[in-house]
Amino acid sequence: MDLIILIGSGAVGKMTVGQELMKITDFRLFHNHMTIEPVIEIFGDYKTSVVSRLREVIFDEFLKTDYQGMIFTFMWAFDMKEDWDYIKSVTDKFEATGGTVYYVELVADRAVRIERNRTENRLKNKASKRDIAVSESRMIHEETKYRLVSNEGEIPFEHYMKIDNTNLKPEAVARMIKERFNLPD
Repeated sequence: MDLIILIGSGAVGKMTVGQELMKITDFRLFHNHMTIEPVIEIFGDYKTSVVSRLREVIFDEFLKTDYQGMIFTFMWAFDMKEDWDYIKSVTDKFEATGGTVYYVELVADRAVRIERNRTENRLKNKASKRDIAVSESRMIHEETKYRLVSNEGEIPFEHYMKIDNTNLKPEAVARMIKERFNLPD
């Protein structure tokens, strides 16, 4: 089974591009907040261990299906070994089935991401982002605390592409990904 990992900073468009990619492929979308939001709702705040365990259950069960693959969104801190290790563990899980893992890094200007942070689609799917002031503050804090954009040549994977989607529609980005990796309908 194949996996597409959509990587990028907060509000860069990972979920929205994933939604569009799901429409034109036989891949299902598992965006990061599908586990984050219920955990916050139940526990009152983010619990890393619970989110991690839920993700593992979803990956393991999804690998038993007949879908072509999964689209997974992830905000990767490139300066944290733990994130590299996590991506490797997810990659290993899918490659063990004979699947291919594709890595797509999205980048966009901060001003555009701040606008995207307020979109109806984002707010509908991510309850924890509805307090715009808090969400924007968190975005800026995360990008100053962590390096959320890869350096040139840093990503060693064969099936990797970086897209500046500052001025691109999500549908166009999804088509670019589908065409670049020759993904089936």
